[in-house]
Amino acid sequence: MANDIDRPWRNYPPEQLIEQHKQRLNFMPWLYPSLKAKALAWALPWQQSLQARLSAFETVHFGERCFIAETARLFAERGRDIVVGDGSHIGADSFLHGPVRIGKGVGINHGCSFDGGKLGITIGDHCRIAANVKIYAFNHGLGSNALVVDQPVTSRGVTLGNDVWLGTGVSICDGVEIGDHAVIGMGSVVTKAVPAYEIWAGNPAKKIGDRRDKPDYHPG
Repeated sequence: MANDIDRPWRNYPPEQLIEQHKQRLNFMPWLYPSLKAKALAWALPWQQSLQARLSAFETVHFGERCFIAETARLFAERGRDIVVGDGSHIGADSFLHGPVRIGKGVGINHGCSFDGGKLGITIGDHCRIAANVKIYAFNHGLGSNALVVDQPVTSRGVTLGNDVWLGTGVSICDGVEIGDHAVIGMGSVVTKAVPAYEIWAGNPAKKIGDRRDKPDYHPG
């Protein structure tokens, strides 16, 4: 049986162990739902405090059992709300500017950047969004007769269906709709609609496969 020499972390004060565990959760927030009662004794009040503070200053609405990293930055003026569905999590160093509506059981990992523009970003249930994904639901005018900064900003919105997986470093342009169960490969730039179940990759992204052609998953 392992002793304290084999596991030197046991010799550290409890508050230092908790602080390290918080940092682990900030960058690996998918661990939060599996915390045991001993860890939940400090993690649940920590999360309740963080979420209450955010909701006091911004129009952010959290469902049940959500997780928000300490260094995630959420900004939602009135009328540009951010809604986080039950059991969803947002990782460290992510930036979200409403309007953004996040479904149930969604995982947003560290370093993501979302801006809802005027018409917003809608993310369906059970989506997996890897690190450093960028979604921007607005665009600038491109006329050659004026500076870009002086031209009107347009917004068509971005929609992700249910069970969508965006790989690391994916960028989604304004006006894009991604269908249920679709997958976007890492580093891709998505400029047009992606049908349900299809697998896309590249810059600009294009179809490279279909989930319905993959072997079925049979647990056990």
